[in-house]
Amino acid sequence: MTARYCSLAQQPAPAFAPGLAAERLGALMSGRRMWVNGTVLHYCFLDGEADGSVIPVPGSGGTRWVSWAGDKTQQDVVREAFRAWRDLGIGVSFAEVDDRSEAELRIGFQQGDGSWSAVGRDALRAGLNERTMNFGWDLTAPGERATALHEIGHALGMQHEHQSPFAGIHWDDEAVYADLAGPPNFWSRDRTFFNILRKLDPAEVNGSVWDPQSVMEYPFTAGLILEPEQYRGGVHPAGALSPLDKEFALRWYPPLDTPRPPALVPFRSVPLSLAAGEQADFTVEPPETREYSFGTFGDGDSVVVVFEERDGEPRFLAGRDDGGTPHNVTIRARLVKGRRYVVRVRLYSGWGAGETAVMCW
Repeated sequence: MTARYCSLAQQPAPAFAPGLAAERLGALMSGRRMWVNGTVLHYCFLDGEADGSVIPVPGSGGTRWVSWAGDKTQQDVVREAFRAWRDLGIGVSFAEVDDRSEAELRIGFQQGDGSWSAVGRDALRAGLNERTMNFGWDLTAPGERATALHEIGHALGMQHEHQSPFAGIHWDDEAVYADLAGPPNFWSRDRTFFNILRKLDPAEVNGSVWDPQSVMEYPFTAGLILEPEQYRGGVHPAGALSPLDKEFALRWYPPLDTPRPPALVPFRSVPLSLAAGEQADFTVEPPETREYSFGTFGDGDSVVVVFEERDGEPRFLAGRDDGGTPHNVTIRARLVKGRRYVVRVRLYSGWGAGETAVMCW
């Protein structure tokens, strides 16, 4: 029997400044949904009398209003899944709150609406009375703890693993469409394409290799995959956090006691030594309100992104290459005295130790 699958909603493509080199564009895309490390993600369960919405009834052509509330047994599965991610020692933490105005993640349990989540910082686009995550079936059923782990993975910025271009999957497209059109998913062709057949941009995926044991991987029955040959009989992830899931989470959100580079101070240059694909975060607490410049200088090709940290919410401010000389990236952002900012430097081609630096002025 086909499993019930997570169904992500289509989002508009991000808009970046024209003329960016492909490598810089990829580096910006790879981090655009990720939270600033050290963020506390607050979550709440939507269970008010008015919390619900009208959904279609499959096969009937009709609709019905269904509450978003879930009972304590369902909520406890989600709480335990948050603890499982937290116990990896990642630098992002989770806190349950009762007031939805304090929550970045707002969770419903609407039966019949499928299970889904906003991906990373896309959750900040949702209105105060809207869900950012839903669980559409019984999480206490055997094997369904994986659904809670999976949706929290999306909330941390992870994508569907089977859509990685590194997987090398050749689908029997029509068999996939036919399988998902029936119970228990009843998906349209557009939804099936978006969540299964569509290949992600390499900059968006969870890692440089396919992880068939990832909690972000769907299980698939036999007859849907043509290649690789060893998966013609299906894909059967264990339903737990895999070693590569842990590696991804710790790479993006390293433990907060990990030694960090010095804080950026205006007119101070900080040497960098990064390998390709690595990043470093710097904090800035501006001594005065004005426009500041940030840049890297040396032999490496990189992207510099500035976030504002305000009320526990990271807000993207700038990440545009100003078209400077090769290997140098310069951006500008207006910073306000008394607020805290994060400057993220991400490398996409290698440089040698001590051969480049990041600076604020």
